[in-house]
Amino acid sequence: MIRFEQVAKVYPDGTTAVDGLSFEVAEGELVTLVGPSGCGKTTTMMMVNRLIEPTSGRILVGGEDIRTVDPVKLRRRIGYVIQQAGLFPHRTVLDNTATVPVLTGWKKSRARARAAELLDLVGLDPSVYGGRYPAQLSGGQRQRVGVARALAADPPVLLMDEPFGAVDPVVRERLQNEFLNLQATVRKTVLMVTHDIEEAVRMGDRIAVYGQGRIEQFDTPGAVLGTPATPYVARFVGTDRGLKRLSVTAIEAADLEQPPTARVDEPAAPAAARLRADEARWAVVLDRAGALHGWVATEALSLAGGRGTVGDLARRMDAWVPVGAPLKQAFSEMLQHDAGWVAVLDGDRFLGVLTPAKLHEALRRSVDADAQGVARDEVEFDSVADA
Repeated sequence: MIRFEQVAKVYPDGTTAVDGLSFEVAEGELVTLVGPSGCGKTTTMMMVNRLIEPTSGRILVGGEDIRTVDPVKLRRRIGYVIQQAGLFPHRTVLDNTATVPVLTGWKKSRARARAAELLDLVGLDPSVYGGRYPAQLSGGQRQRVGVARALAADPPVLLMDEPFGAVDPVVRERLQNEFLNLQATVRKTVLMVTHDIEEAVRMGDRIAVYGQGRIEQFDTPGAVLGTPATPYVARFVGTDRGLKRLSVTAIEAADLEQPPTARVDEPAAPAAARLRADEARWAVVLDRAGALHGWVATEALSLAGGRGTVGDLARRMDAWVPVGAPLKQAFSEMLQHDAGWVAVLDGDRFLGVLTPAKLHEALRRSVDADAQGVARDEVEFDSVADA
């Protein structure tokens, strides 16, 4: 969808902002451009809609050389979200959102209807917020309006320049989550500039890590964190890149251990005998459908003296995550609940448990898979969990 071919930007004073950029962003892909201030990432993004003209090379959007397109028409076909939203202070939220459709010739009624639809999509009830002015909104709400405005004319390409940088960390994380959910629905081709490697890793399908005017590595978040291409990239992503990688490594069924289980309606005495024979200190408790009910200690079953069922003695399971969740979420659950393992579910169905040893193994397997260019289940090594 977006292709750079040996693109350079050199200013009249001889300053080279970017030099020899060649990369491609696939349709529906979100690519984050990350690097220190002054490295050329914003210049790269602004050349796509010709707010900055490249000195040499070609940029193609949808297979069309942007130099052959009228700049004004080009910009109206590309959504643009900037830090602090850049809303018109004298216009209502609804009119701000309808700006681009009106400029491109939509009837006002149609443009306002589209604006209301987009406001609802980003979580702002148009009947409540549509008549307000930007000054009457919080920072997070203004950023949502900025995203809605950029999407209003349904552009195939979206440019985002530090879109969540002007809000506090709590709001920022919520906006990131909301945008990722929105992107899963609208599937725009997105170039997003950020200086924050954690945001780049969390948001991007792929990451372009900038040095000075050049891309040092262009790859998936997992590959950038697991196998930095250069010493510069390794320094930039940080010595804690292993921890960062937890946030982009998904839990798979193959990562799980299968602990002893007991049924919720099973009598306590035989369940206790079975667990003692297996030298198990506890068991996961499931209902008849195989859904997670809780857990029970073998000792508690033994002390019941043959009375009641497993369900009567089961305890609530607070530490659990869905399959496909990042390892970071599982690690957080372990710490929050002081748990030695977390249950992993597929919907309501219990799949197994993730232990610290298995979490470490999953992380190692993911890193090695990227390094070798193979699937995770093809990686072999000595496992701590099996020792």
